[in-house]
Amino acid sequence: MCLGFFTHDIGIDLGTANTLIYSKNKGIILHEPSVIAIDEDSKTVLAVGNKAKEMVGRAPGHIRVVRPLEDGVISDFMMTQAMLKEFIRKVLPEHSFLTKVRIVIGVPSGVTGVEKRAVEEVVRYMGAKEVFILDEPMAAAIGVGIPVDEPNGYMIADIGGGTSDIAIIALGGIVTSVSLRIAGDEMDEAIIAYMRKNYNLLIGEKTAEEMKMKINTIYPDGSEEYYTIEAKGRDIITGLPKSVVVDSKDMLNALQEIIDIIIEGIKNTLENAPPELSADIYANGMILAGGGALLKGLDKLIESQTGLKVTVAENALEAVAEGTGKSLSKIRNLKRYTMRDRRY
Repeated sequence: MCLGFFTHDIGIDLGTANTLIYSKNKGIILHEPSVIAIDEDSKTVLAVGNKAKEMVGRAPGHIRVVRPLEDGVISDFMMTQAMLKEFIRKVLPEHSFLTKVRIVIGVPSGVTGVEKRAVEEVVRYMGAKEVFILDEPMAAAIGVGIPVDEPNGYMIADIGGGTSDIAIIALGGIVTSVSLRIAGDEMDEAIIAYMRKNYNLLIGEKTAEEMKMKINTIYPDGSEEYYTIEAKGRDIITGLPKSVVVDSKDMLNALQEIIDIIIEGIKNTLENAPPELSADIYANGMILAGGGALLKGLDKLIESQTGLKVTVAENALEAVAEGTGKSLSKIRNLKRYTMRDRRY
């Protein structure tokens, strides 16, 4: 019986909010929340991904439900290892790690060498033979189809759950970049804080995320009707369950400060670009990727404040994962893309 003496090539977007796994021959084969539930008494894994996320805010005291990554980096090494092991077990046969497995993992461009080493060690402990650490802006650029090896300059912003990575890419490398630990999670926190301050309503992370996704637009031009959103939680004063109705104006007010920081990061990246590449970017525009790119009206808002043409990638959610996987098809180029990361 053949035990699979061949190479498995997979790409992993190990994100703060979601983990995606890309297989060279099958495309995206896993897309689940980066959440794990542990029974504290028996120290066993109860659930990962979607099933674990359903337990958030609902689990009894002996069940610990955690997101083991914060701001795009590993905050709990053992939990991350356990979660990733369960994810890979779902998509690869048990015998696969007895053979040759090559894995590319996307990480934020601003993480330190120590943080990159921690990510690599998680996968190596599971038996991977080759591990490549690829900056997420480069992975996203490859994933959306940008010709990264050309001399022309291209700009991409990957707005995820824990980080917003903005980069200018040319000749197979990142010329200049800004990595902000401000992204989707901070948007949820801003909504929670806004509801507490303005409506005396305490809501959970899941409710805040749902409210964010239901926003009609954060850049109204007068033609849209504002959506109303019902928010349910606990009244801070009485302690009783409470429901209030808010609209997109409230969401815009809640998110304004976070969005301003991201736009400032885009402007700073543009200011650091060489003049020749600035001309390219003006002609080519900028591409938005990541879950934050799906925030309605964000592209128009950025256009209004930068003068650039902004396009939301069709595969915004999967761009990093697809880029990590596709990069393995040209292993020589991949080693060049990751050369800077291999020095740590």
